[in-house]
Amino acid sequence: MEKSLYHSTLKTMQDAGVSSEYCHGWATGALGNPALEEQRITEDYNAGYDDGKAGVTDGFKKWVSES
Repeated sequence: MEKSLYHSTLKTMQDAGVSSEYCHGWATGALGNPALEEQRITEDYNAGYDDGKAGVTDGFKKWVSES
């Protein structure tokens, strides 16, 4: 993934109030890093990891925090 797209996507997610677990998972997947240990994976993280690994940059919308 292009560096500027990576950074702009993370900024967009953070500005939108996306779950920090989703952001962490997305960044990990986008960079091609291994996922967290099984006991530390949450639904948010797993969705972000899958989207990041697949290069999806707009899958975050349903993970915007309500608070």
